[in-house]
Amino acid sequence: MPRAAGRGGGPRGRGRAGAAAPPGGRGGPRAAGASARGGAAAGAGAAAGAGARARARGEVDVVVVGGGLGGLCAGALLAHYGKSVTVFEAHDVAGGAAHVWKRGGYTFESGPSLYSGMEVGPGESSSNPFTHVLQALGEAQSLQYVKYDNWMCHLPGMGSVLTKVGAEQFREVLREHEGPEAAEEWRDLGEMMRPLAQAATAISPASVRSDLGAVVTLGRLLPRLLSVPLSASKALMQPFSKVIEGEVENAFIRNWLDMLCFLLSGAPASGTAAAEIGFMFDDWFRPNAALEYPVGGSGALVDALVRGLEKHGGRLELRAPVAEVLLDEAGSAAGVLLEDGSEVRAREAVISNASVWDTRRLLPAGPAADAFEAAFRDTETCDSFLHLHLGIDAQGLPEDLDMHHIVVDSWEDGVDSPQNMVLVSIPSVADPSMAPEGKHVVHAYTPGTEPYSLWEGLDPKGAEYAALKEERAEVLWRAVEKAIPDVRQRCEVTMVGTPLTHQRFLRRHRGTYGGRGWVAEGKTGSGLPSVTTPVDKLICVGDSCFPGPGVPAVAAAGTIAAHSLVKTSQQMEMLSRIGL
Repeated sequence: MPRAAGRGGGPRGRGRAGAAAPPGGRGGPRAAGASARGGAAAGAGAAAGAGARARARGEVDVVVVGGGLGGLCAGALLAHYGKSVTVFEAHDVAGGAAHVWKRGGYTFESGPSLYSGMEVGPGESSSNPFTHVLQALGEAQSLQYVKYDNWMCHLPGMGSVLTKVGAEQFREVLREHEGPEAAEEWRDLGEMMRPLAQAATAISPASVRSDLGAVVTLGRLLPRLLSVPLSASKALMQPFSKVIEGEVENAFIRNWLDMLCFLLSGAPASGTAAAEIGFMFDDWFRPNAALEYPVGGSGALVDALVRGLEKHGGRLELRAPVAEVLLDEAGSAAGVLLEDGSEVRAREAVISNASVWDTRRLLPAGPAADAFEAAFRDTETCDSFLHLHLGIDAQGLPEDLDMHHIVVDSWEDGVDSPQNMVLVSIPSVADPSMAPEGKHVVHAYTPGTEPYSLWEGLDPKGAEYAALKEERAEVLWRAVEKAIPDVRQRCEVTMVGTPLTHQRFLRRHRGTYGGRGWVAEGKTGSGLPSVTTPVDKLICVGDSCFPGPGVPAVAAAGTIAAHSLVKTSQQMEMLSRIGL
């Protein structure tokens, strides 16, 4: 249940948009340009030597650093609004943590694998921030989805349990395995969550902007906002653990909610905003709820954004790593210096889809960099991932093989402890085009719990690194074996991705999954942080910024970033056109 896209219009991370990168160096797409030479950290040093000989390449309205989902959403929307935009991506393929690559006829996904609330028919409205972007770009109908409603869980003290989305369906699971009292407690929780879910979905990120124009764009939602109980609105940025305090007694339900929180936000209930769970309840625990898988996987989402960018006049440059964010005499972001020594000026803004830690290293030393660092000092760095990517022979496997499996070893150790939880996705179950005929593609990973410190300083070509990969990947193999017992004998392609793989291919600080820390026990929050930064004309989007990791979250950040640079009238026209 990685953080994939779901319904909802605010800080939600269903579907981790930050899973892995192409494992290894062989088989996956090669890192572009200087990305293999130290990632984004190479920027400032490279810039120092290139500054005097920089070659001017022109000027655009907005430069976007990084072609991940957040950067592509922002760039494509701005192009749709008539801005001249260039997106610079260091890799040789767009998508960031959501990109795909091919090997041996298999399509491997680096990130998201579970989605909900994505599909919308002509003339229909949606509460999904990613879908809002596609609707604005005219790309919502270009994607196809396969619907299903279940995933298999292998849980302590319970064994293998097929769970389903939908309020009544999950209550039946609880009734069978935990008894009628647990089923009724879940029903009561659903009733308690109803107003909170209503509050969480009342405001769409597409209506938000970072200036006083928000009074106008949010004003159209006033009737919906007035229907939301004030107490529910106040609870949105509280830790979910505080909201359910004294309301949930069943141990399994508490553990289940802790797991859902971690899968949504990278933090347990004590560090997850109630708004995120409000979205999840609105999506998954309602009548006739369903999960969706986009045909073509996460790569289809990336392709739709790139089409939207380019058909509105925006440009995407691959193999184009950025060395430095240029500042003018006033300390405002004024463009970028590329690692090839050329520079592109930005009239209106620079949007960074690099992590906040990597963005900091792109800023030249001085007051601007110091202010930026101070602003994000309290942002916690999530751990990294360990991945197992397999292409296997599917001959003799059951036709009703489940697409998703969650394996939890121990509730007592905590869902966020290293190697305690493994997620397994077999996307070719839903979309056979992801693998050759008669084959399956498998992706197993530990979701943001792999410590970088175990890998720090190792030579990716050395024997010690190879041995550690084999040792740490064993937990992934065992998880896959719960679904396919003889999987090791079926393998045709095998790749293992580590935190160093993340660091190399995604140019990620310490291979991190993203950031967190906006919600904590004893901290209720006084408002929603902005996508703006202390550096004038520098905007940050992505999974290390508010609202955090996940396809919906980064789409929300990209949307808000775009609307901070356009006229209120343009935003209002778009809202009317997509039914908001």
